[in-house]
Amino acid sequence: MNPADVRRQFEETGALLTGHFRLSSGLHADRYLQCAKVLMWPGRADALGRGLGALLRPFGAGAVVSPALGGVIIGQEVGRALSVRAIFTERVEGAFALRRGFALEPGEKVAVVEDVVTTGKSTREVIEVVRAAGAVVVGCGSIIDRRASAVGGIDRRAAGEKGDAVDGIPYRALLALDVPAWDPAACPLCAKGEPLTAPGSRHLAGAR
Repeated sequence: MNPADVRRQFEETGALLTGHFRLSSGLHADRYLQCAKVLMWPGRADALGRGLGALLRPFGAGAVVSPALGGVIIGQEVGRALSVRAIFTERVEGAFALRRGFALEPGEKVAVVEDVVTTGKSTREVIEVVRAAGAVVVGCGSIIDRRASAVGGIDRRAAGEKGDAVDGIPYRALLALDVPAWDPAACPLCAKGEPLTAPGSRHLAGAR
């Protein structure tokens, strides 16, 4: 699957939203990639999983680990493509952890997979969980890479964060998008008084 195919999946399902959004990272943006609108279609999820799986296959992972909630479906599909098990982390008192009897073997090779990477925060948190379990992260991947966008004029990749790595681990994405995001203090939409919505699953607990 090439970048044009991925972009088409988002366009055909209306998954690229416009407005004023608070991302899971805490940053603000005028566009939001609602991957769930693509992944709710099994055929599309399968195609994206196979595409991302092909990019991650050379790393030889024996398991896929994803952050809940956004990474669960694509993680499952990548696991299917690689013929390995797919498990996920959940937040327990604000920190990711393995639950539901999920476990990793010491030294086991793992790929960390999620839907969209903006700052890499969730990916790095999952990497820490995997390492704490004694396993080894050999690759990271996502459907969309948003990290190229500037935040308040600062390139998120400037501080040693290369486009093909997260925390020094090889990273692959099906599509890189330059969608600007801002620190809340520098958000032009906030300055205009535009209503803010928080569609990301990380904010659900705080909304209850």
